[in-house]
Amino acid sequence: MAFSDVSKVSVRAQRPEDSEQLAELYNLPGFLQGTLRLPFRTPEEVRRDFENAPSTDLLLVAAAGAQIIGQARLVRGRDRRAHTARLFLGVHDDWTRRGVGTALLRAMIDSADNWLAIKRLELAIYADNGAAKALCEKNGFEVEGLMRSYAFRSGRLVDALSMARILKGK
Repeated sequence: MAFSDVSKVSVRAQRPEDSEQLAELYNLPGFLQGTLRLPFRTPEEVRRDFENAPSTDLLLVAAAGAQIIGQARLVRGRDRRAHTARLFLGVHDDWTRRGVGTALLRAMIDSADNWLAIKRLELAIYADNGAAKALCEKNGFEVEGLMRSYAFRSGRLVDALSMARILKGK
């Protein structure tokens, strides 16, 4: 796509009709490399996941025109962890390091801080993903620990970092 102006990227709620494009996004090599997803996701699986998501989850997409170039999900904690939420985020292989992840992360932070009363945001990133670590740190996340042999990726076990952002003073 010739569309390259990140200022034209919009962040909006995910819709059922996004399933086809999201399946394509999820199956991109770079996107897949940074997630816990398995390859070969179908649009039907993506739609089913969307339809079965708890109403307390926040699902957003980043779009450049009509093309979906990123996706983020906030999963709220329950019971005695109701003050927490876990974040998941990914960006299209052709759009990395161009502000899309920042736009999605900031939309999630704004929702958590100003609308959902979330005091602790958590996420895990692969230890070898320096760009994701820098993005998170730039937005107030701190490394809380190293999770060894966290996931099986590309034929081997890899480590991940546990990161969190704690809202203070509200």
